[in-house]
Amino acid sequence: MTSRGTTNDWLVGDRRAAAAERIYAAATELIARDGVEAFDIAALEARVHCSRATIYRRVGGKAQIRDAVLARNAERIVDAVRSAVDGMSGPDRVVTAVTVALERIRADPLGQALITSMRAAAEMAWIVDSPQPAAIAADLTGIAEEDELASQWIVRVVLSLLYWPVADPAAEREMVRRFLGQPAPLPLSTR
Repeated sequence: MTSRGTTNDWLVGDRRAAAAERIYAAATELIARDGVEAFDIAALEARVHCSRATIYRRVGGKAQIRDAVLARNAERIVDAVRSAVDGMSGPDRVVTAVTVALERIRADPLGQALITSMRAAAEMAWIVDSPQPAAIAADLTGIAEEDELASQWIVRVVLSLLYWPVADPAAEREMVRRFLGQPAPLPLSTR
């Protein structure tokens, strides 16, 4: 008990919000340390000192926790990219969005875990199967949301550059500028 008659129990007060925050914080640390694929509910139980039932009740299972942790982290990266592309349009916006996203993902501990997981497992297909990354790519680059192929292409380019980075950042930016910063070609005629 503290001097005011309350305990230091992390579930006292707004239990749902406090529990979820503590669980997500611990899950973030575990995923950053061990990687996405190694994330384990038993390790999370031990880390937050609560039962599996409490974890499931407060935040869901492994997939929901993974998705929430990555989404929460992605918000910070998306905010940074939005700030960088504010007021930009066209090819400059696309190039800046991609290069800033790459910089931020690479500099982030969870981004590093994601890159490592991509190299270690084919289970990362959920990234390209999910509509969220494509919607984020469309938003950040200014591509029309209806152009699903273009936004999926941006997601795949970013994932490819994360998986196979260009050693020289200037050369990488030039590659992005040259191949993504061009106006889209007209569709081929079927004649």
